[in-house]
Amino acid sequence: MRSSSRPWDYGQIPWHTENMKNFHVPLPEETYTQLRAEADRTQIAATSLARAAINLWLREQRRKATAKAIAEYAREMAGSTFDLDPALESAAVDHLLNTTKNSK
Repeated sequence: MRSSSRPWDYGQIPWHTENMKNFHVPLPEETYTQLRAEADRTQIAATSLARAAINLWLREQRRKATAKAIAEYAREMAGSTFDLDPALESAAVDHLLNTTKNSK
């Protein structure tokens, strides 16, 4: 367990005041209440918590978009000269199946 609960301890970078933009985000009352309660509990400014949550969500969206683009590319290239070599693909599948069986 971490000794601190600052947002940047969870993969976030410290926020600096330069190059910051203000963005007004109206929140439903329940969300606002939960955010204020978490800020009080952790003694971290609600704006820092909101920044960390938004940053985390944006990174997750970027990860999903990248995974989707890779899957689309793989589907488009299936059967073409850019497709995986059948022997290499078979070896990879065998390796994954054996790794999964051995890890149980």
